[in-house]
Amino acid sequence: MDPLKPGQLDSLHQTLLKLEKELQAQLQMNKESADVVQLDQTLVGRVSRIDAIQQQSMAVSTRQKAQFKLRKVKTALQAIAEDDYGYCRQCDEPIGFPRLNAQPEANLCLQCQDKADQQT
Repeated sequence: MDPLKPGQLDSLHQTLLKLEKELQAQLQMNKESADVVQLDQTLVGRVSRIDAIQQQSMAVSTRQKAQFKLRKVKTALQAIAEDDYGYCRQCDEPIGFPRLNAQPEANLCLQCQDKADQQT
């Protein structure tokens, strides 16, 4: 793969900045729904409590995934600042633009990502 061209890098940088803002907004919005469920046991039936707990569990999971992705986005932005973006953290080969365009926070090339996925 060829290293990123300046126009491609600029485009990916803008995409990462937008993604960072979106994830921060998402985390802010679902903060309350991920909090511990507090229910008045006299007013809410057992099924409603279970439903509320399930919704809270899904909100926690969604929040954790968003936090993880935000960390990866921030790492990618830091790599851009250090002029080290677009290179695989395993083999140090350039990551192709199509992969980064689809997943700008990616830090592994397709081959190394495939190996990492097989190990888990």
